[in-house]
Amino acid sequence: SFYEELLSHGILKPLSAPVEGLVVREGSCNYVAPQGISSVVKYYLKQSGADVFYEQQVTHISLRDGKWEVSRKAGPPEQFDVVILTIPVPQILQLQGDIVNIINESQKQQLECVSYSSRYALGLFYEAGAQLGVPWAARYIADNPCVRFLSIDNKKRNIESPEVGPSLVVHTTVTFGSEHLDSDPAEVQQIILSHLERIVPSLPKPSSIKCQKWRYSQVTKAVPNCPGQMILHTEPLLICGGDGFTRSNFDGCIESAVSLAEAVKSHL
Repeated sequence: SFYEELLSHGILKPLSAPVEGLVVREGSCNYVAPQGISSVVKYYLKQSGADVFYEQQVTHISLRDGKWEVSRKAGPPEQFDVVILTIPVPQILQLQGDIVNIINESQKQQLECVSYSSRYALGLFYEAGAQLGVPWAARYIADNPCVRFLSIDNKKRNIESPEVGPSLVVHTTVTFGSEHLDSDPAEVQQIILSHLERIVPSLPKPSSIKCQKWRYSQVTKAVPNCPGQMILHTEPLLICGGDGFTRSNFDGCIESAVSLAEAVKSHL
């Protein structure tokens, strides 16, 4: 039903662009978000009618008079009846305040089991009318120590336009990501570009480049035997979920979200 709704609103469309090296599993179907994956999140936030505040880095969660007092890096603390955490699991364990003692030993051990792969993403942006001169929209690279995936984003999303310049996204391998996790980003960018030049030597010069470190890329080991969420405290409710409690794909995120919603609903 989630797919049907998103397809009917044009948020998702079936993937029709050519992807080299894509492993197609029997019975599976691949989709693309023409306006980017953030459009899926924006769609649900709009449906919810919630007021959303960005760039609020939570540092402490503590109990105060039967409510949760949440402190952030900038600005005064605020109080809430229910707190739902969907940040990467290692970041839950980094939070300070009463939460440190609220997470029991068994839960702590389960949360500490969770692991993520790390990788870099490089974006190359071109002027309108630039021709990248490759037959694919996206391509998996099997034999390069640095580059794992390439995508010409507007081509993959099937939204090519003469007014908008193409962009190329490069994802590194998991091994490269973990080996260069604390390296200088400018140095990493140069290494990726040198490998890219060997893979696609015909690329024109981009007008701008952005290098992004993705410390928590995909879950390699989720919380074991988990229903998609974990209740850390009941009164008031403190609950956590996300792909660290299922798996790193859209189905995994939906599964955890439904499980979280049911747990919160039965608590209200």
